[in-house]
Amino acid sequence: MLVIALAKGRLLDKSLDLLASAGIRFSEDVSTSRKLIFDAQDGKHRVVLVKPADVPTYVEYGAADAGIAGLDVVLESRADLVQPLALNFGLCKLAVAAPAGVELSASENPTVQVATKYPHITMEYFNARGIPVELIYLSGSIELAPLLGLADRIVDLVESGRTLKENGLEIVEVILESSARLVVNRASYQTKRAEVLKFMETLNQLTSCASST
Repeated sequence: MLVIALAKGRLLDKSLDLLASAGIRFSEDVSTSRKLIFDAQDGKHRVVLVKPADVPTYVEYGAADAGIAGLDVVLESRADLVQPLALNFGLCKLAVAAPAGVELSASENPTVQVATKYPHITMEYFNARGIPVELIYLSGSIELAPLLGLADRIVDLVESGRTLKENGLEIVEVILESSARLVVNRASYQTKRAEVLKFMETLNQLTSCASST
């Protein structure tokens, strides 16, 4: 049985739609159930629902053979994974944002304070630009930090930009373009090679067809 970790939240419905198109369906509504483990009707696949940031960990340590997570999450995790496929959904940006009119490095302090839940990516980004930075880790409502004087900037995931605008913030620079990615456990890639390759090939075909329409 191939075990697939799916991220709860914004990627879940599209992930389930993709699996359904691949013939992996379930006898109950996965997106509304309180269960966390679901066996597919074909008896060959199992889905586990986890927090988005935990998908790479479950896959890296072999609790799941494969998973679907955003590129931002995969890169931040630093997990040792096979990343074979970019999927055609979950498009968004990981960006530096600040109060309207403020430049990237402008600050009253020599060190720019940045609130984020992406400390690794953020530190690398500012270090590469030679900007001294103090990171403030937050797990949610990142937009509040500049409004309450907690930080000068934020680094967060942006889809429409509406939340930023409503809180008087704007994108200063885009760090990366993110979308959903299929990731695979390195051991599973060898020990379950036939199943993994078939799964990858099916998703690749579906993604390619969706991109061309």
